[in-house]
Amino acid sequence: MKKIISLVVLVFITAIVAAGCSSDSSSGKKSDDKVYTLKMSTQQAETAPIVEGFKELAKNLEEKSDGRLKMEVYPSAQLGSDDDVIEQAEQGVNVAVLTDGSRMGVYVEEMGIIGAPYFADNYEEVLKITQGETFKGWEKQLADEHGIRVLSFNWYDGPRHFLTNEPIKTPDDLKGLRIRTPGSPVWQESVKALGATPVAMPWGEAYTAVQQGAIDGAEAQHTSTYPSRMYEVIKYVNKTSHFQLVNGIIVGEKWFETLPEDLQQLLLDETKAVAQKNAEYVASLQTDFEEKMKAEGMEVVEPDVEAFKKAAEKAYEVLGLTELREQIYQELGK
Repeated sequence: MKKIISLVVLVFITAIVAAGCSSDSSSGKKSDDKVYTLKMSTQQAETAPIVEGFKELAKNLEEKSDGRLKMEVYPSAQLGSDDDVIEQAEQGVNVAVLTDGSRMGVYVEEMGIIGAPYFADNYEEVLKITQGETFKGWEKQLADEHGIRVLSFNWYDGPRHFLTNEPIKTPDDLKGLRIRTPGSPVWQESVKALGATPVAMPWGEAYTAVQQGAIDGAEAQHTSTYPSRMYEVIKYVNKTSHFQLVNGIIVGEKWFETLPEDLQQLLLDETKAVAQKNAEYVASLQTDFEEKMKAEGMEVVEPDVEAFKKAAEKAYEVLGLTELREQIYQELGK
């Protein structure tokens, strides 16, 4: 009888230990069947190619997590401005936001150089920078000091150009023109250095602002210009390619730490993988979107890019980014 009782007690204890192990999220294994939901915010329109990437990411996350990690995509600033959503993320809300280096420069000043004019000539160059040791240090600083976790920073949306109702050949042609641009200090100072008067406002308001005469134009990439139907209120797209728009997806560190380790790793891996695929897709669409805008009546202007590059130097001087640029160029061997 004593042997039977001892055996029952042993089985009972083993069951308790096993249950405890399975519920321990620190083990790095699937911990429970709890469903985690992440709300993905972007100012991009529903029809933007990058939003297609977010939807693919959402599908992959749900399938590969057996339904334990879901992503809901909210385009057209449905959850509010990027700054508002970033603040929510810092507080631990289950939101993610598409952002860029210049906006992250508000938190880690040096990171703003990613959004400086003519800092890189193409996606491949910026990608090398975001995979380097200097950038990794910035990511750690964001997490440790500001509670912002970078999931990936390899989403590409193409080169940005000036959109106006008069042709722009040189920086002098931009003088006096009120141009919409995001509110980050690097982009504001850069647009000013290139000759225009920067006006900060959400992208979703740019169409109406041009239509009503509140601004004279904007600067944006083809993959936003065409889906937002800017060709209805803008006549010229001036191909300055002053910014190479590489974006990142960030979440709050507080929320990220609530995920079991297997879901953390899945989120990091899948976000990077889908971003790479989507970047190639976006790059392939540049010519197609340009042709569609021309078909809608827009005229494409080929400006004096060298004159714009020369004017851009003032932004680096004012922002104190000249030495940092040289340091990073040395890392790249450029």
